[in-house]
Amino acid sequence: MQNSMPQKVRIVEVGPRDGLQNEKPAIDTATKLALIEQLAQTGLTYIEAGSFVNPKWVPQMAGSDEVFKQLPKKTGVTYAALTPNLKGFERALAAGAGEVAVFAAASETFSQKNINCSIAESLQRFAPVLAAAREQQLPVRGYVSCVVGCPYEGAISAQKVAELAEQLQQMGCYEISLGDTIGVGTPASVTTMLEAVGRRLPPAALAVHMHDTYGQALANIFASLQLGIAVVDSAVAGLGGCPYARGASGNVASEDLVYMLDGLGIEHGVDLQKLVRAGNFISAALGRENGSKAARAIGGKTGSC
Repeated sequence: MQNSMPQKVRIVEVGPRDGLQNEKPAIDTATKLALIEQLAQTGLTYIEAGSFVNPKWVPQMAGSDEVFKQLPKKTGVTYAALTPNLKGFERALAAGAGEVAVFAAASETFSQKNINCSIAESLQRFAPVLAAAREQQLPVRGYVSCVVGCPYEGAISAQKVAELAEQLQQMGCYEISLGDTIGVGTPASVTTMLEAVGRRLPPAALAVHMHDTYGQALANIFASLQLGIAVVDSAVAGLGGCPYARGASGNVASEDLVYMLDGLGIEHGVDLQKLVRAGNFISAALGRENGSKAARAIGGKTGSC
């Protein structure tokens, strides 16, 4: 892979889906809509707005149909949905999602715990989703979780991650987001993984999705940027975690990511102050402290939080 920083990074905001799905307080549709609308006003161009999974397994994503149907779509913003199977895809399509995503795991045990099937079976489930998406000309993003470590199996082979990422691309995913689901990665292990994937796929086809369990998310993103990765997933206020990975804390906070990118002189198009306000809004709605260190520091300086 190349060893140079990108001039511009596209931020994929996953707070309304990956963030909220692991928060305990019940969140009504109006609050979700308000959050998404505030995020759309920050300059973000990609917002993962919901998930069409069985609400029995992920209760916080109940009502995604209504979220997409009621959401005022802002020109230039992609509102995406996670779809585990064809039924989920059909619901997302009917609700007006602008893009969908499928999710696989690089760990057999995690795949069984997360979506009740093997890795090979998960790919079989995705095949009709990708076929239907092609027919509808709807882009499909692919996720690979547990790319450096698994809560059940420990360290994950970088080669296995590379093979799975290549399979998803060959099936039709235009971009593969590589997720350190339990946040155990370090710049060394993330670099090893990305170099293995980079021997099969170009940086332009890859994104990173880092959780901050051990406080390594920004360091791991920096290592990824050095390898030419120019798409980064993050969640406003550091929302979320993983309901199937005990002890996994939230995603890297979008505010912290934007602050770092500003310091590096890398373009991203996001207004940090507006992002902080969106993070404070949802944190207050959840009755929790804003998980972004940058947001807390900015609030302390301005007295606005």
